[in-house]
Amino acid sequence: MQRGGYSSSTQQAPYRDIPTSSSPNLQDYSDPSSGVATHAHSPFDSTQDLSSEPTLRNNPTHHPLAGQPISAVPYMPVPQPNYQNIEAPRNSDWLEQSQKASKRSRWIVIGSVITLVVLIAAGVAVGVTLSKKNSNNSSSSSASAAAGAPNGTNPDDPSNFPKDTALVKSFYGIAYTPLGSQLPDCGNNLTEVIEDIQLLSQLTSTIRLYGADCNQSSLVLAAIQATKVNMSVYLGNYPATDDNGAAYTRQKGEIQTALQQYGGANVLGVTVGNEFILDYITEQGQTDPNGSAGQAAAAMLIPWISDTRSMLSSMGLSNILVGNADAGSYFNDEVLSAVDYGMSNVHPWFANQSINDAAAWTANFFNTTNLALASTLPNKPKMFIAETGWPTGSSSFNANPNDGPSLASVDNLQIFIDDFACQATKNGTGYFFFEFSDEPWKGYWGLFDANKNLKNITIPPC
Repeated sequence: MQRGGYSSSTQQAPYRDIPTSSSPNLQDYSDPSSGVATHAHSPFDSTQDLSSEPTLRNNPTHHPLAGQPISAVPYMPVPQPNYQNIEAPRNSDWLEQSQKASKRSRWIVIGSVITLVVLIAAGVAVGVTLSKKNSNNSSSSSASAAAGAPNGTNPDDPSNFPKDTALVKSFYGIAYTPLGSQLPDCGNNLTEVIEDIQLLSQLTSTIRLYGADCNQSSLVLAAIQATKVNMSVYLGNYPATDDNGAAYTRQKGEIQTALQQYGGANVLGVTVGNEFILDYITEQGQTDPNGSAGQAAAAMLIPWISDTRSMLSSMGLSNILVGNADAGSYFNDEVLSAVDYGMSNVHPWFANQSINDAAAWTANFFNTTNLALASTLPNKPKMFIAETGWPTGSSSFNANPNDGPSLASVDNLQIFIDDFACQATKNGTGYFFFEFSDEPWKGYWGLFDANKNLKNITIPPC
């Protein structure tokens, strides 16, 4: 993002995406919820609470079986004959009655055991039948849920998420950086990136990253694959002007690791450099991107661009393009001749345009400055608008006494979306709206606030 570069007569201090402090002070920002915003300051909460996912548990049950023992019939002694007791029953009669009673007892016990066994067998059969029935019903319910269940019913599946009816897929592309992707803190995580991709996928099918620090390339590719959305990404390598290539080499390794792990199916390109020429020549006190400072900067960038091509080729990913991004008026001809595509930051806010003229000025600047230059080069690089948008509040990053006739506000963001986004999409202009959500190190440029709430805007269908 630039704070100048549209006129060589008046140069502003260059904007840097790399924060000057690892703990930016959010009290310096102002983001009114509606209406217009002056350049006053108010606190802003950028914290994000994450909810835990439910855990399923199974409680086993036991079904013991019991049986009854069979008692032995006692032996009964036979009494001896007694002549004095002639009227008593005969011994044989008594024995016969005893034996009959014993047999009846045996049959009763045997019958009870058989009955018990039959009942147990019947119970087991009924249980198996019910179990199969319940299993079939459960399977049917699961299949039914998979076929027509409402969105968001399965928290364990990131591809099954609730859709927001306020979101419309009207943007060609959106500029995105996962929150917490700045060194040295690196507070990003996959859970939040998945949530970001779920929201972004309802607005666009293309995003661009700026750099690769803090594992952001891998996190974004992992989130795209987990959500199974239609999303492609331009990865980014954000080298520094003053570290002899250390930042470039570090981020190259991050990109290579991400491509090795997740492949290149969702990767359209790798952008090497972001406002590198602007930053370098401004540090040298110059303004011409093709002057001596610009040529010195190009001498650093071009070998990194070639090195990135070699890396992709060695991985069998030569289909992935290599590009460069810079401020609209700061493309070096030799750098642009060495890439497949260029990405130009074109901000009507920093060019002091009124909101009513902002969309037309953006299109005209891009056509006459960037497309015209690319058409004169032998490689004819494809050109994109890397950043364009309108802030909803002032901060230390975008406040300026000469900001122009229109203020930073939600209402003016709505006007710029209505005037620019759909028209650019329809006429085939490749652009990345700046940006997904408010960021502490950039100010109030997001479609969403820092807590991922859509601002009070209406996304038009295109």
